[in-house]
Amino acid sequence: MGTPQPLVAPAQAQAPSMSRAQAPGAPQGADRDPVRLEDRHALGGAPPGTRVGVWHDLLAVPACLAPSRRLAATPCGAPGPAAGGRQTRLVEGRGGLGIGPGGVGGAKTGPNPTDRRKLGSKHHVITEAQGIPLAAILTGANAHDVTQLLPLVDAIPGVRGKRGRPRHRPGCVQGDRGYDSEPHREGLRARGIEPVLAKRRTPHGSGLGVYRWVVERTLSWLHQFRRLRIRYERLPETHEAFLTMGCALICWRFL
Repeated sequence: MGTPQPLVAPAQAQAPSMSRAQAPGAPQGADRDPVRLEDRHALGGAPPGTRVGVWHDLLAVPACLAPSRRLAATPCGAPGPAAGGRQTRLVEGRGGLGIGPGGVGGAKTGPNPTDRRKLGSKHHVITEAQGIPLAAILTGANAHDVTQLLPLVDAIPGVRGKRGRPRHRPGCVQGDRGYDSEPHREGLRARGIEPVLAKRRTPHGSGLGVYRWVVERTLSWLHQFRRLRIRYERLPETHEAFLTMGCALICWRFL
């Protein structure tokens, strides 16, 4: 702060006064002037025997400092107990803090075999011949496609068409070699559905590629929605609700 001039009232500006260098007990030197209350300095004067130095200036001792220039036994503004609220997301673990209920992951997630086993989810969709989605299921990324074949067929709602009862089951189901399974073929036949599923280790050219591309197109339509391209929700019910909304929007735009 250098050598500040004493602050005096305008009426006393012409009055003779003793300089600080001549004052008894004042240290000599331009950089060793004390900041004292009697000189009307704005920083005030420190109590006797308890002064705090900042560079070459002497400041008054704060209220939270004891006379020994250390933190007082009960400093002002001491923190009190935490306010009641929801439980913290950090929980005690072996050797540190782990991620609690608010962490990443969630139900219906699994290691993605195509992305270095990162946690992810998979959309399973069944469509009609033109690509209109009939049902959609959410599973972990490591769930095989064939495991959701019969659940998808059973999840088809009633489709209104000709006069009579709504139709819940299609006449046939087409699938690629990922759905090659004799037990699932028998399950489709038991439901009165003809299975048209490609078999492994057979020559290509069965003609299923002419019809199955509509399912891939429907999946690309679904993944145009930002909330379906990447799963941001921890609860699977929330993501399934967005998946249902995406299917409804595709039906509304298509029809």
